[in-house]
Amino acid sequence: MTLKEIPCGKTVKVTKLTGEGPIKRRIMDMGITKGVDIFVRKVAPFGDPVEVTVRGYELSLRKADAEMIVVE
Repeated sequence: MTLKEIPCGKTVKVTKLTGEGPIKRRIMDMGITKGVDIFVRKVAPFGDPVEVTVRGYELSLRKADAEMIVVE
């Protein structure tokens, strides 16, 4: 299951990051790494962007980036 599929109000744990090179590095630089908890705050009407809370701060992710984050 990816972060894009998670409904509002749920907390999930990152199990894997897909993607390659600079895109994966950018996601990791935002604090999204394996084992971290992510709380889904809001999802825009068409699903893009997704607003999440990671490590105590709020972050907006594009739908394409959220698809690269595998969660449980």
